[in-house]
Parts: sequence; C-alpha cells; structure tokens
Amino acid sequence: MSEGRIPRQFIDDLLVRVDIVDLIDAHLPLKKTGANFVARCPFHTEKTPSFSVNRDKQFYHCFGCGASGNAITFLMEFNRLDFVEAIEDLAAFVGVDVPRESFSAQTSPQKKDDLNNLYQLMEQAAQFYTEQLHAKAGAAAQDYLRRRGVGEQVLRDYRLGYAPDAWQSLSGRFNQQALLDAGLSVKNEAGHVYDRFRGRVMFPIRDKRGRIVGFGGRVLDDSLPKYLNSPETSLFHKGREVYGLYELLKKNSKPAQIVLVEGYMDVVALAEYGIDNAVAALGTAASQAHAELLFRFSAELVFCFDGDRAGREAAWRAMDAVFPCLRDGRQVRIMLLPQDEDPDSLVRKEGVERFRARMREAQVLSDYFFAEAGRDLQLTSLEGRAQLVGKTRPYLEKLPAGIFREMMFARLKTLSDISHLDVLQNEATLNRNVRPANPHAKGRMTSARMAIALLVQNPKLAMRPELQEIDWSTLVFPGVELFRHIVEAILAQKPANTAVLLESYRDSSEEKSVKALAFLDLLIAPDNIESVFCDALASLIKQSAENELERLLSKKMLTPDEKESLRKLLAFKK
Repeated sequence: MSEGRIPRQFIDDLLVRVDIVDLIDAHLPLKKTGANFVARCPFHTEKTPSFSVNRDKQFYHCFGCGASGNAITFLMEFNRLDFVEAIEDLAAFVGVDVPRESFSAQTSPQKKDDLNNLYQLMEQAAQFYTEQLHAKAGAAAQDYLRRRGVGEQVLRDYRLGYAPDAWQSLSGRFNQQALLDAGLSVKNEAGHVYDRFRGRVMFPIRDKRGRIVGFGGRVLDDSLPKYLNSPETSLFHKGREVYGLYELLKKNSKPAQIVLVEGYMDVVALAEYGIDNAVAALGTAASQAHAELLFRFSAELVFCFDGDRAGREAAWRAMDAVFPCLRDGRQVRIMLLPQDEDPDSLVRKEGVERFRARMREAQVLSDYFFAEAGRDLQLTSLEGRAQLVGKTRPYLEKLPAGIFREMMFARLKTLSDISHLDVLQNEATLNRNVRPANPHAKGRMTSARMAIALLVQNPKLAMRPELQEIDWSTLVFPGVELFRHIVEAILAQKPANTAVLLESYRDSSEEKSVKALAFLDLLIAPDNIESVFCDALASLIKQSAENELERLLSKKMLTPDEKESLRKLLAFKK
C-alpha cells in the first residue's frame, strides 16, 4: 500500500531547487567546456566525452548513445532506481523531506510508522525461522538442505530458515493483527488465527533495499502445495518482486547477465555452485514488471524453462511480458533445459562449467520466437505464411520503436515473403520531422523546428502575446499539434525551466520528441532568442496562410465559412 502520492508541485519545486550540474558532478566528475559541462558517458563505453550537461536547461544529453533527461531521470538511470526512489534520493540531496498527499477516507492508508512496524515484524519473523532451523525442531529441515547440497555460507547469504510444524508458533510471540497484516497468519471462517507457514523451509524475499517483504516456504517431502508464498500485502506484491535480486546485487551491482529461473531452490542451488546471477519469479509467470525491474540492472536476461511442453508454453507466454521492454541495447535469451531436468538437478549432473556454457549458448529471443512461431506451419504455402504473420504480428507491434523493431518486422517480411507488410511505427509525426541535432550536420533548420525547440528550451516564450492571440485553426505544418500542446502545457503549468517542462512529459508519447528538442544546439545568442522565435513564428503563420489561400483559390465552390476565411486571408496578404 502506498503512503500517498507525491504532490506534483513538490516535484516541480525540487527540480527548481536542485542544480543538475552539482548533482551529476557528485556522481561523475564534470569538466566545463563552453556553456556546458562534459564527461565520458556513464551509460555506454566511450573514449572521448560525449555526455553534456547544461546548467541553464537543467538537462543532460549524450551525443553518443542518446541518453538524456533531467535530474530525476539521471538518478533513475545511474543508480537504477524507480521514480519514487529517485525523488526520495533527490530530496535527500537537497535536504528536504518528501511530502505525501492524503488519500480519500475510503482508502484508509497506513501510516509510515505502520509500514515500518511491519518491516520490523518481518525481520523478527525471519530471525525466528533462522533460529528454528538450527534448533532441534529444524533437524529434518537441516537434513533436507544437506541432501540438496546447500552449505552454511549460502544458508547465511539467503537467510534460510524453518517454520515449525505447529499452528501457532508466531502468534504467541508477536501481535496477532500485525501477523495478519503481514500475511504471516491466516484467519479461518470460524475466526481462529493460525500460522500460514508450517513445517516448511523458509526463504525470505527481500526487496532491492534488503528489507524482507515476504516469504516462500517449501515442504520437506512431496506433499502439495510444494511451495507456498506470502499473499499480497502492503509490503509484498509478487508481480513486482523477484527472489534473489538483493543477494545478486550485493555480490555484483552490474551483472552482465541475469538468469530468471522458476524456483527458490534453483536460485539457492546455483548460488552454491558459484552461479550467483540467478533470480526466480514468485510463483507466477514472468511479467512485464519483472522484466523492466531486471533490465534496470542488466542489459541481458536469460529466461530458463523446462524443455517439456509446459516449459515451451511458459516461454511463449513470456513474449507478452518482454516484447514491450525490448528497447535497443536490451537482449533476451531463451534457455530450454533437457527433459525432466531443472537448474538444480542439471548443474549437479553436468557441472558448473557446462551449465555456464548453456547460459552463454542460449537461443536469442528473435531466433526462438520465429522458430517457435513457425513450428507446425507449412511456410511453403501461402496459407502457412499468412498464419505466421497473424501469429507474430501482435507481438511485434508491442516492440518499442527502434532498430530492433524494424529488423524483426524485416525478418517477418522475409519469412512470410509478403513484400508490402507495413512496419508500424508508433512514433508521433514530429519524431519524423524533428530529430536530435547532429552537431556536424549542415543545412538550414525549418521555422517549425526552430520555433518549437526555442519554446522547449525557453518556456517563458509562451507568454509572448503573439502566441496567446494565435488562431491555431489557421496553422498547418508538421508538428503543429505538439507545438500547440507544449504552449498549452506551459500556460497551464508555468514551468520554471526546461527540466520541469520535461517532467510533465514523462512516459508520454511526446517525451522522446520533447527531449530531442531540449538539447538541440540552436547557436543563438541569449539576447537574440526572443527575436528569432518571433521571426520563426511569423514565418509559420505566413506560410500557413499562403498554403490555406492556395487551397481555397483552387476550389470551385466555397462554403460561407470558407468565403470568410478567404476574405481574411486576402486582407492579410495585402
């Protein structure tokens, strides 16, 4: 459960309060060059600096890899934080507390102290389970773990424990309502409260900060259910967490590859063999949230599945989760295991080096996807190729715009032999007309590009009377809708600088375009910005009027409104 939304005004004020140069320089030494500060980019390998930070715009941009954004984006990318974590870190950097908006009365939010108490309870429960594993009651669990080859170091690293086979081991030690809130106890229809986990090896599930948010419990024999997980609570959301991520990052904060396996014991067994870059989904299929979480820490994911029919079906379902996440530079491999093997059994049978080789040799997603999609289809026939298109296109359309998306559609064209297959681009029109500036590019910038870029970089220009009095219905040029949207956004929000304006476009369809405009090098002296903007705007208005006049004059019959428009345009031209 959230503590409440962070007020938008606080976020805007925070971006005004922080100096992005000071923030980035604290993480990455910057060197002043002209109006900007530069460094070698932290987001890709390079020999000469192409990472530039502008103090006036409060914005960074890498001309090498295209990374760009404001102070919040930098913390998210550099420290691999989610949005809220980045806000909290940025607030700490400038020495302020993060306020929270209150929910409506119906939502009954828990206070921060309540959540802290639950975290403390989970920690105490984990300690209790650890003590029980090493007590007389845990003898059978110790024997089970020894048979599975789990050593003392891995026991400590993953804080494994044991839940005694008793109905009320916890309730006599901790507050009953708190146990229910944490998902450690269950209340039946008769109102009796009892421990959720009994007679099981316990696997604490930790979030990225090391806080215990839930547990997984495994039986010591073949009884069902084999695994039992914590329910959804204010601390635990299984669709957004993976087991073993905290332990992985503690050993390697920037793993080259992360392997997603199916079970807790697979993670623990691989760690015992020194393969400590494995994590597990928590009793649910891999989700988009899982993929996005893991991609924050590694550019390559390996999805490990059993090689049977169920494993292949799980691998295909994973396409739904990962395709929306596959931006350029990210890669997924599919690793199908031999029949009747899991990672635990296979690493014991074949040894660690062979298992690592399987990880390296795992099939890249593109090859697996098209091979699996074409399975049982007669691609020599028109019908078979049409089926291939129908089966694959819904997935490909989920891919983010970029080179990988284009190449996947190109491969489908080749396999299906359909030369006219459209490659759908989800870019806005302006993304095709307004592109990031190349500092070495030659050629005159269009009036539209100049005007919109100046507006993004200098939001105060929206206050010009020429803009506030404009008749938008008379303007027709590529990018006019984005231009209008930016003007309206500035007038409504009154952002103090470019960084604040950019924040209002986060995760929107226009974000990429606005970012591209924000770091265009317009080569205009500060004293000339307003006059250049007014000239560009006047040029747009004039060109739109001429285009509309030409259109009306070419028509044989005009409506009364068109006649009035023509009269105004002819008067305007004089």
